Amino acid sequence: MTSFALFQTVGPLELLIVLGIVLLIFGPKRLPGLGRQLGAGMREFKDSISGKAGDDDAGETPALAHPERETTTSTADEVVSEKR
Repeated sequence: MTSFALFQTVGPLELLIVLGIVLLIFGPKRLPGLGRQLGAGMREFKDSISGKAGDDDAGETPALAHPERETTTSTADEVVSEKR
């Protein structure tokens, strides 16, 4: 039976090695874009796990809002909500 104690932690040396390999593969110009894409993917994953619906609730009145204080006028292309 072999112990895998060597693979239990990831230290700063391992992170530097992985970052160096990623830098060599993608180059310094594409690294910020990859970071943004990774962050957006992680945020989307977290929102889907926690049950938040980001774009589905856009424009809807919250449940505890006062609907009598808002007036809604519609035009041919859009719906505009104005607060008094």
